[in-house]
Amino acid sequence: MSTNGDGGFSSDEMMAVEAARRLANGTVCFVGIGLPSLAANLARLTHAPECVLVYESGTIGAKPTRLPLSIGDGDLADTADAVVSVPEMFAYWLQGNRIDVGFLGAAQIDRHGNLNSTVIGDYDHPKVRLPGGGGAPEIATGVRDVFVMLRQTPRAFVEHLDFTTSVGDRVRVVVTDLGILEPRDGELTLVAVHPGVEVDAARSATGWELRVADDVRVTEPPSEIELSALRELEARAHA
Repeated sequence: MSTNGDGGFSSDEMMAVEAARRLANGTVCFVGIGLPSLAANLARLTHAPECVLVYESGTIGAKPTRLPLSIGDGDLADTADAVVSVPEMFAYWLQGNRIDVGFLGAAQIDRHGNLNSTVIGDYDHPKVRLPGGGGAPEIATGVRDVFVMLRQTPRAFVEHLDFTTSVGDRVRVVVTDLGILEPRDGELTLVAVHPGVEVDAARSATGWELRVADDVRVTEPPSEIELSALRELEARAHA
């Protein structure tokens, strides 16, 4: 986790804050563990208190008092408005178009937002066998908008995926440790860089010739309120 020396915040904190800002009050959000959970809970504790957090384990409207350790964390069920079975979660809630935003991560992403979380290398003889798709393929096609959170490196941002786990048709934004990419004319385009990051750094961290918007901007650094709430969440997770 690198730290921005001028702003006193880490790249992970910048990612979480920028993703949280994109969640509106009342958004029904399918959340994953890690940075997506940090972002969604930050939104709930700041500008979007009525954001509905849904976890893959079947908890709906979870309001965890600390960052959950896994989707099976008991705090999610204890604080949820409802707990349903996993088949109901996918068949009724997700495939029934009842989820607004879904967070996804991956080992690889291409210029069209397609994701790979299955293998690195040949499928039958991979260099690395990854955790697999899990619910990602259904999330990618079942939510209205997909938000991707992924650290930007040439190994992750590749010209060609080794395997297509999830399609990128509904990817609306990719939040990285360097900036923000959004699809324009069917291709991910750099629309913003984080404070202290140069456009050339984002280009160098991308395995294809990255498009850069004419109106590329600099994201707003985290506010004191955002950082305070974020660090409180992180502190509770380690208490």
